[in-house]
Amino acid sequence: MNPIHNSTALFARAQASIPGGVNSPVRAFKSVGGTPLFINKAKGAYLFDEDNNQYIDYIASWGPMILGHAYEPVVKAIQAQAVYSTSYGAPTLLEVKMAELIKSMAPNVDLIRMVSSGTEACMSAVRVARGYTGRNKIIKFEGCYHGHADSFLVKAGSGVATFNIQSVPGVTAGVANDTLTCAYNDLAAVQQLVATNHDEIAAIIVEPVAGNMGCILPKEGFLEGLRQICDDHQIVLIFDEVMTGFRLALGGVQEKLGVNADLVTYGKVIGAGMPVGAFGGKRHIMEVVSPLGNVYQAGTLSGNPVAMIAGYTLLSILKEQPNLLAELDAKSLYLKQGLDEVLKASGTPYVINHLGSMISIHFSEHPVTDFASAAAANNDLFKQFFHAMLKRGIYLPPSAFESWFLNNALSYQDLDNTIAAAKDSLKEIL
Repeated sequence: MNPIHNSTALFARAQASIPGGVNSPVRAFKSVGGTPLFINKAKGAYLFDEDNNQYIDYIASWGPMILGHAYEPVVKAIQAQAVYSTSYGAPTLLEVKMAELIKSMAPNVDLIRMVSSGTEACMSAVRVARGYTGRNKIIKFEGCYHGHADSFLVKAGSGVATFNIQSVPGVTAGVANDTLTCAYNDLAAVQQLVATNHDEIAAIIVEPVAGNMGCILPKEGFLEGLRQICDDHQIVLIFDEVMTGFRLALGGVQEKLGVNADLVTYGKVIGAGMPVGAFGGKRHIMEVVSPLGNVYQAGTLSGNPVAMIAGYTLLSILKEQPNLLAELDAKSLYLKQGLDEVLKASGTPYVINHLGSMISIHFSEHPVTDFASAAAANNDLFKQFFHAMLKRGIYLPPSAFESWFLNNALSYQDLDNTIAAAKDSLKEIL
């Protein structure tokens, strides 16, 4: 790869105007060291930085670019819509069509409200659960990240885990006290929290397949156990499908693993990467949302027409051509098997977690099933691996605590190049 002259200069320039030089912490490369790349453009499976270096992309804008960057039908739809204005602040037919499309694909979504981000979706879903139940406390899981709303920054994953921030200044003690946490995949700990806080818990919110401490799969019976606990104690079960929705299956994890949620949240996937989100669920719960009920939620940009047409176009194609997700899953399995061979031959301890088109590598001697086991892996070795791969034109998430996201624009040659780069990288660093 060419020297990163322009990214280095831009990072120095950015730090004079933007905290840390970035608008989202994990982009700063602090977890892996070095200078973050400033991206100029993207097409298909590739990113291009300001020095015009090309990289095979395994972030896909943190999930939503399921069919690749600058996907032509989406681009054309955005261009056609933008001439009518980028925002109205009034209802549109597009919002209705989008809501109907999501309902047709996602189980247990009777009513859905558009918002402007995944954070806002999760924040709103918890507010709805509190309004519906009349209770204040929620249970979340260590290492699961649901956005940067106050309630979710207690023992969170993603950038919070990357920076090893266990308590966040600005989050009040009252908010923290209403957020109960336990280890992901620990059903007994959930049962204990529910027993100790009898009739006080409004919701359990969970990434049903976690993507913010690497890709962490639920153990057999874990999600089913959460469903049973919520049924037994009249607690609202919220699936955060910001990463998994429409990616692991058209109906997300609910469809993929066959466990029903009461409320579900989505992020930028429903805008094909545009800034948008949504929360929805069962009618009797969603009817507490204003103007039907008294739980207030609002946003001028909610249902933004450009985001709606982008997402409607992408999701419609996925619905009409379900083979596309099957193709993506097949490519992901091919990559997993290739990486498995390379890592096995290297002799270093490792774990590959994988489901559908989400993958993560952990340099660990033990299974990685929760935040503690992810944190206990050799994450210094991951840093070296990240930079060795980057040098060979492979752009991985710049943190050991993030899932990789594949996109269907990846060719098998791209996957072979990635496997070869992993082989060479491991030879270099071990």
